[in-house]
Amino acid sequence: MYWTLELASYLDDAPWPATKDELIDYAMRSGAPMEVIENLQELEDDGEPFENMEEVWPDYPSDDDYFFNSDEL
Repeated sequence: MYWTLELASYLDDAPWPATKDELIDYAMRSGAPMEVIENLQELEDDGEPFENMEEVWPDYPSDDDYFFNSDEL
């Protein structure tokens, strides 16, 4: 399983929180590439819904990752 920002962007408008099956259904209906669907199929399913993309892809960059101190410019 591998994620990129481009692949993750196909789930930006997913109906969070969502179960694994709901995310797969959403990806298929929204025309996401097969790589997104394959990545979702590889997720472990404990029956609990995923709250956001960070739970699907723990390394998903957050807004904090792009924060910089303007004093350092």
